[in-house]
Amino acid sequence: MSRITRTGAVGAALLIAAGAAATTATTATADGHATGKREAAALTGTAKLYRSAGDDITFSFDAHLAAKDNDNPLKATGTFRFSHYGANGEGGWAKAKVDCLLTGGKVAVVSGVITATDLDGVKGHRVGITVHDTGRTDRLGYSWAGSEDMGPKDLPKCVGSAPFEKVKKGTGDFTVVPWNPKF
Repeated sequence: MSRITRTGAVGAALLIAAGAAATTATTATADGHATGKREAAALTGTAKLYRSAGDDITFSFDAHLAAKDNDNPLKATGTFRFSHYGANGEGGWAKAKVDCLLTGGKVAVVSGVITATDLDGVKGHRVGITVHDTGRTDRLGYSWAGSEDMGPKDLPKCVGSAPFEKVKKGTGDFTVVPWNPKF
């Protein structure tokens, strides 16, 4: 076998092995044992948004839809956090409990109800966020865009806005596991 053929064969074998490893990703049970099943969907990671004025805006996600709940994105679990502090240090943070997660390709929409915050009058509000995991400069959008507050308290589940914000270069590590519903 020629060196070029051998190199091509080894390269193809590595690609096949990598693909097989990616499709057999496992999830863990509460006690840490691997289940052998891939999650139905997930959104994880942290990033800062770009602001020319130097504001510190951070979003973090740990949202999951278990394989057993593949047909119901309303059974998603986890949390997400966000904070926004201006150059003067004023601002606030909030943490939400996930109540829906939809993903398609590299885009995820997650919603949740704010359970903890230092912002007045927003605890109990549902908010939604959309993430586009581009692998380079990720993008993000949120349901309260264009609003002076956190938006309507009665926002439906799994509603976010187009991912119009750019993530600050070098900070995005979002990972979206695409959902494959059985229709």
